[in-house]
Amino acid sequence: MNSGILIVGGGPCGLMTGLLFARAGVPVRVVEKHADFLHDFRGDTVHPSTMEVLGQLGLLERFLARPHQRLQRAELRIGGRDLIVGDLSRVRSRTPFVAMMPQWEFLDFLRGQASTCPNFRLDMASPVERYLEEDGRIMGVRLASGEEVRAAVTIAADGRHSLVRRHDLLPSRDLGSPIDVFWFELPKRTAEQGTLRISVDRGRILVRVDRGSYWQCALVFSKGRAADLKRLGIDAIRAEIEAVEPRLGPLADDLCDLKQLHLLEVSLDRLKRWHRPGLLAIGDAAHAMSPMGGVGINLAIQDAVAAANILAGPLARGEPVDRLLHRVQRRRQGSTRLIQLVQKIAQDWVLAPVLRREERLTRPPLPLVLLQHFPALRRIPGRAIALGIRRERVQPSAAA
Repeated sequence: MNSGILIVGGGPCGLMTGLLFARAGVPVRVVEKHADFLHDFRGDTVHPSTMEVLGQLGLLERFLARPHQRLQRAELRIGGRDLIVGDLSRVRSRTPFVAMMPQWEFLDFLRGQASTCPNFRLDMASPVERYLEEDGRIMGVRLASGEEVRAAVTIAADGRHSLVRRHDLLPSRDLGSPIDVFWFELPKRTAEQGTLRISVDRGRILVRVDRGSYWQCALVFSKGRAADLKRLGIDAIRAEIEAVEPRLGPLADDLCDLKQLHLLEVSLDRLKRWHRPGLLAIGDAAHAMSPMGGVGINLAIQDAVAAANILAGPLARGEPVDRLLHRVQRRRQGSTRLIQLVQKIAQDWVLAPVLRREERLTRPPLPLVLLQHFPALRRIPGRAIALGIRRERVQPSAAA
C-alpha cells in the first residue's frame, strides 16, 4: 500500500483512528501483534468524552448495547471515614457515567464498525520488526513475516512500549512515577452498584472497581517493591489487602496464588516530538499516562479524532501531509501536559507520602473534608475525569 495510512497497533487508539480515517474515505491498514483481543487487565474505562465521539459517529446506542457496568461516583475510605470524592451524576452529557466495558468488547465493537468500510483492513498476529526509512522519511514498516508495508503516513498507536520509543525514532521525556500496581479480581459479596471505592490505611492503598459480579482491584505500592512483595508470598500480600479493606472479609479462598496478580509498572512520560516525515505517534505511544482516573484510553481517543480532523481530508484527496503532522501535536499537547501535571502532583504529593506512612491516618486531608461539606465541589473532579480538557469533535468528513 503506497497511499493511505498504516496504523501500528490495534488497541482502542489504533482501531478508533482506523475507523475515523476509513469513514473519511482514506485507505487504512492496521497491523496488530496479538492474535486476538483477549488480554486481561487492560484499560476498561470508557468515559463520557469517548461516548460523545461515538455519538457523533451515530454509534452510541450500538456501543451501549454491549455488556458494561456504569460508574457514577468515587468513594474514599480514609481515617475510618467514607468520603465521596467524585460525582458524575450532574455532568452535562448524554452519558453521565463511566462505562466499564471489557477492552476486548470495546475493540471487537470498533473492529466491527470499521470492517463495514471497504477501505479498512486489520491484520492480527502481525508484529512489526522495524520501520522502513528512506532519506530520513518513514515509508512504512517491515513485518516479522518479512512483508514490507508502505503508506503515505504511518501512525504509531502501539502503546507505551511502542517500537517508536524502543528504537529512539523520536525524543522522549520521562516524568517519573513513584508507584506500581498489582491488578487482580475478587468476588463481590454485596449488591452495591456503580461506585469506585478507594481505601487508604497504614501505607496501603486499595482501589476497587465495580465490574458487576466481581471487583477489579488494584493494590498500589511504591515503585520497585513488586519483587519484594512476591518474595513475601501471597499470604503476606493477602494480609495487607485484608488490613486496608476489612469489609472484604477473609480472602484465603479467593486470593491464593501469586499468578492471580498482574503487575502494571506505572509510567508517566511523553515524546518531546510526536512526528517526523512520514510518521505520527498518538495515544500512549506519544504520552504514557498513570492509571489514575482511567484517562489514558480517552485521551488517546481524543488524539485519534484530532489526527483524523487534520489529516483525513488531505489524504483522501491524495495530498501530501508531512507539513500537517505537527498540527496534531500542537492541538493535543497542551491538554496532555496539563493532565500529566495533575497526575504528577497527585502521585508525588499524595500517593507517595501515603505509601511511606506506617501509622494510621486519623483524619482525612482538608480538601477531602471540603468536598463533604460542599457537595457541588464533587462535580469538579467528576467533570474533569468525565470530559477531560479540550474535547475534540468529529468533523463531518470523518463522520460520513
